[in-house]
Amino acid sequence: MKDIRLDSPLQGRLIPLSEVSDPAFASGAMGRGAAVADPEGRVVSPVDGEVTVLFETKHAIGIHGADGVDILIHVGVDTVKLEGKGFEMHVAMGDRVKAGTPLVTFDRTVIHEAGYQDTVIMAVTNSGEYPLMKKTTGMDAKAGETPVLTF
Repeated sequence: MKDIRLDSPLQGRLIPLSEVSDPAFASGAMGRGAAVADPEGRVVSPVDGEVTVLFETKHAIGIHGADGVDILIHVGVDTVKLEGKGFEMHVAMGDRVKAGTPLVTFDRTVIHEAGYQDTVIMAVTNSGEYPLMKKTTGMDAKAGETPVLTF
């Protein structure tokens, strides 16, 4: 198996999933991964792959990586309730993307004014297939440059 490296999908401060206030992500039930606190409002693809999940509410996107890794990127906690307000999607279902391709932009002010957190979660939904996954947290990340998950 080839080494896989997932870079941060946006700029911000890398934190462990256990620090996310959403219990489904914090517990690892949605897969292992990491999160970005104090994020900038532009999410890019961490891998080459295909867009396989795209929520109408624009708050979450799934990508099947060319190496077989399945990634869910979820912007904020409870932001589904915004019904797309403050979000702009830059890809469509089935699109092929390269690492660094812009996926979604979001307005942090809209999220905060609605009373929600804007922490961005990156979970590997098939993380059981990657028992040796290593996470980098506790540092500032640059989109497309800082390795977050390696396996």
